[in-house]
Amino acid sequence: MNKKVAFYTLGCKLNFSETSTIARGFEKEEFERVDFSEKADVYVINTCSVTENADKRFKTIVKQAQKANPEAFVAAVGCYAQLKPEELAVVDGVDLVLGATEKFKITDYLNDLTKNDRGEVHSCEIEDADFYVGSYAIGDRTRAFLKVQDGCDYKCTYCTIPLARGISRSDTLGNVLHNAKEIASQDIKEIVLTGVNIGDYGKGEFGNKKHEHTFLDLVKALDTIDGIHRLRISSIEPNLLKNETIDFVAQSNSFVPHFHVPLQSGSDVILKKMRRRYLSNLYVDRVNRIKRAMPHACIGVDIIVGFPGETDEHFLETYHFLNELDISYLHVFTYSERDNTVAAEMDEVVPKKVRSKRSKMLRGLSAKKRRAFYESQLGTVRTVLFEGENKKGYINGFTENYVKVKAPWNPDLVNTLRQVELTDIDDDGLVRFEFISNEVMA
Repeated sequence: MNKKVAFYTLGCKLNFSETSTIARGFEKEEFERVDFSEKADVYVINTCSVTENADKRFKTIVKQAQKANPEAFVAAVGCYAQLKPEELAVVDGVDLVLGATEKFKITDYLNDLTKNDRGEVHSCEIEDADFYVGSYAIGDRTRAFLKVQDGCDYKCTYCTIPLARGISRSDTLGNVLHNAKEIASQDIKEIVLTGVNIGDYGKGEFGNKKHEHTFLDLVKALDTIDGIHRLRISSIEPNLLKNETIDFVAQSNSFVPHFHVPLQSGSDVILKKMRRRYLSNLYVDRVNRIKRAMPHACIGVDIIVGFPGETDEHFLETYHFLNELDISYLHVFTYSERDNTVAAEMDEVVPKKVRSKRSKMLRGLSAKKRRAFYESQLGTVRTVLFEGENKKGYINGFTENYVKVKAPWNPDLVNTLRQVELTDIDDDGLVRFEFISNEVMA
């Protein structure tokens, strides 16, 4: 009988792509992959440490694994495992903790699956995380997450990612194209480009800081690949989103008019305290440039509320800034203190109740922005890629510019591209449509 392995991924799309790569390593060792809720011999938890919540959830997930099989071997990998290996090692039920460079060689550590009294730790100094491991994840039949870059050289005062993932480094262009072709051969219609700081692509492509290629080179090369219908940029820093990239996406064959651009604060005072590499006027310029080139583009924004020193005035400055900006939705993060960051030592701590209230206000604004964006798209003809899940008798899909649509469940629609006219918004906020024709697009 083959041994069984199950995976649980916390955090970002990048973690999902890396879990897939780790899983393929287990398949080579003839493990059978099963769902995390099922009985397995090995449970691998890919951790995240961006927020306090992800840390807390880890213990709950270990308990889930132990409930499914008390004798199973439990391994922790990922960002939290790199930052606080000893903390994870003492969690009841954890047998192995692997850091940033070790996680891709996990099967080398599994000679003996006997339970340990205490988690065994193999964690490098983060300075040693200077080599690149390419990854891609096929989450469902419709889209894949393709990792193109890892690590970060920025020094944002709230962020532990450089401590967890090391310096900025990139995949070679040849390898990215090879992985993209492999994905295309599996009848997957959409690729989402992921990384820690993907606009920094090119740095470390050859194990040094030499830039042979840029993010624009990457985008242009991917646009030529046959069989990929859609390419989506997951998240890109405003200072690295160049005019040339925006203009190229506007006339591209495959790249869709959807940008996710982190802002973090609309107050220049707070942006400086965060050590972000731009001020609010640059952000306005990026949004305006996108909307001039692609009026129908969807623009998502990351925001952190409750950063140390954020007064009511600074928060309202952010709120009004976002309210007036032509954006489509927000991802709102409530600031949480992270060990070994500059921000954790700052004075003027914002009370948690105030952070929570501000977060709620911005989530309300996000709902308003999304609704307004969806309303602006009614009456337009768009292409929808339909997903694979039956959600209470409905099928969902996304237009190229990230409008979420719904229709009565029809398995024939799964993983197909169809031309539709967007007609109205349902009670749940999703968009209804009419088919332009019954034809499946190539």
